[in-house]
Amino acid sequence: MDNNEFRLNETKKDIYFSNDVENAKAASTAAAPKKDDASKKSTAKKKKKRRKKGIGSTYLFFIIVIACSMALSIYAIFCLNDILAITKTTSSVTISLTQKIDNSDDAIDTLADNGLIRCKYFCKFFVKLRDKFIHSSQLGGPYEAGVYYLNGKMGLEGMLITLQGDNATSETIQLTFPEGYTVPDIIDKLSENDVCNKEALISVIQTTNFDFKLTSELKQQDSVPYRLEGFMFPDTYEFFIDESAASVVRKFIQQGNNVYTKKYTERAKELGMTDYEIITIASIIQKEAANEEQMKVISAVIHNRLKNTRDFPTLGCQSTADYITNKVAPSLSSTASHSADYFMAYYNTNNQSTVVGLPAGPICNPGKTAIDAALHPADSKALFFFHDNSGEMYTATTLTEFKEKVAKYAPYLEY
Repeated sequence: MDNNEFRLNETKKDIYFSNDVENAKAASTAAAPKKDDASKKSTAKKKKKRRKKGIGSTYLFFIIVIACSMALSIYAIFCLNDILAITKTTSSVTISLTQKIDNSDDAIDTLADNGLIRCKYFCKFFVKLRDKFIHSSQLGGPYEAGVYYLNGKMGLEGMLITLQGDNATSETIQLTFPEGYTVPDIIDKLSENDVCNKEALISVIQTTNFDFKLTSELKQQDSVPYRLEGFMFPDTYEFFIDESAASVVRKFIQQGNNVYTKKYTERAKELGMTDYEIITIASIIQKEAANEEQMKVISAVIHNRLKNTRDFPTLGCQSTADYITNKVAPSLSSTASHSADYFMAYYNTNNQSTVVGLPAGPICNPGKTAIDAALHPADSKALFFFHDNSGEMYTATTLTEFKEKVAKYAPYLEY
């Protein structure tokens, strides 16, 4: 092969490879636009999807904001309704506090439990905030034990003020309750003079605990018609018209607690008796005595019989049975859990009864003189006493002597 042929072949060879490269470039160049188009289409689709997703998220955000705003608005309306009582009803709810509540949080919990408010946590915050800036008429408590008639229309402040024992009016009335008045007598007099209603008074008397020494441990007993009988001290009191029952009863109890001092309790212990037994004896003395001079002698007869229940199991006092017949029976409602006959089995201490010793409880509310007589009986061995029609009292130490005196001074009596 000569040089020309080699160069020709080399040239052809160069041309051959050069053509392949150019063809490859052409092919590559032809394919490139197709790849760019696909990429552009893919990017456009992604942008469109992101745009749709962004719009959906915005809608969702606004929906959440609107829903939250509506929920907060509804809650705000409920909160304002609790405070201002805009749409509350006037239907009354009876709230019975058997013990004193010291703070507003517990009082608001009680209102919420009885359906009088809805937003109790907001109400608690409101009371604390209000009391911080308004120093007069604080709402934060305490709230006295008692029975209260509340309704939502009073608003949160009105209900808490009522629970504090504040009165609906400034009109007052002064009432005197004589020694020997019974609980039914007191209830009737208070309700007749528009101080408070019977149902509230009875509920407080039967269930409310007052933090006074003399009554702090008194519990309602099945055998006793009225739990506080004997402890509503007779005196002259001033009341508000439409005063809360708890406030009214508290005045009686507080006065009795002032009269019955620690010395009285110590003397009762010396006699081997409880305060409750002394008040029971005093109530019988109050009803049996025609005057104060007779009280210590009657007390001696009662104490002498209580010391010898084997020979004298009953007190022989008609007043205990009369209490059930004349006071308890007429005041019992048709829905009462017990009848007068039921209570008579615990109170009748006349000569025909089966009650040994004292009746189940006091039969009236005795005064200070009767209580003193119960604690300090006369120095007498008498075991019997009776009155003639003029109120003159006679005593005897034996049954024979007793019958002889009855025949002589009061033959009309049946013994």
